[in-house]
Amino acid sequence: MKIVHLDTTTTVMDGISLSPLDQFENFVAYPSTKKTEVIERAKDADIVIVNKVVLDEETISQLPNLKYICVSATGYNNVDTDEAKKKGIPVSNVSGYSTESVVQHVFSLLFHAMINVAYYDEEVMSGRWQESDHFTFFDHSIREIKGMTMGIYGYGTIGERVANVANAFGMNVIVTRRTQIQQEKAPITYVDFDTLIENSDVLTLHSSLNLTTKEIFNERVFQKMKKSSILINTARGGLIHESDLAKALNNDEIACACLDVLSHEPPLDNNPLLQAKNCIITPHIAWTSVEARKKLLEGIAKNIHAFINKESLLNVVNL
Repeated sequence: MKIVHLDTTTTVMDGISLSPLDQFENFVAYPSTKKTEVIERAKDADIVIVNKVVLDEETISQLPNLKYICVSATGYNNVDTDEAKKKGIPVSNVSGYSTESVVQHVFSLLFHAMINVAYYDEEVMSGRWQESDHFTFFDHSIREIKGMTMGIYGYGTIGERVANVANAFGMNVIVTRRTQIQQEKAPITYVDFDTLIENSDVLTLHSSLNLTTKEIFNERVFQKMKKSSILINTARGGLIHESDLAKALNNDEIACACLDVLSHEPPLDNNPLLQAKNCIITPHIAWTSVEARKKLLEGIAKNIHAFINKESLLNVVNL
């Protein structure tokens, strides 16, 4: 059985080993694959693994041996799951591997927005503290997150873990999701969408991207948010109408945006958020801890083991 991984680079970057997958016979890995190379590289494959390589209807139809698709991620919008289902091809992702890494990044962004340690380090190195008449030097206010309201849009595994950490810092947590969970592990309050956006001091996004959530954070929402609020997005860039957010930031309608994801990645040069005021952007790295990527590879291996051994398939997203 031939197994082909079409884009390993982002997973193995900085020395992570592919050993969980190297154990399979006839396993072939490519660091990256252009759209024009997909058919040639995967035409004989029984199992194809992709991270961001697109497997659309046209591509899937030209892979006659394809029996199973593994997505090297939690999100799988790069795969036409409906077309795969029509052809009897199950598609599995890996969920939960990056939870701790993403949660860590959420609070890293929050603390950067609240304190800006890097700024003060630069000011010390440039001599401003040395020139001060006082034992301390600061030129912008630093606030505590204890007592603030953390709003969570999308209360799944990651959202719940964010709530746990927020509670530990003494934050009040409000959330919105499609259905309520009967037994909560964290002290939270369920609210409707408008209540969430109007009352959050910090609003963090953990929703999937679909037709109902696309650009749901737009001009109407930003006008309802507190002027002092901080928006954090480590989920999907498409949740936000980017030109509306840039306008809101530049007009001081909200205080700050901390983004790890954008609608187009890498960003286009004309993305208005690149020049927006008080906008912190990291290059889609919330998921990338060493521990998370090792869990990801182990998860892919478990999915493939189950398929090869004709066991109950794991993490299938197109049943």
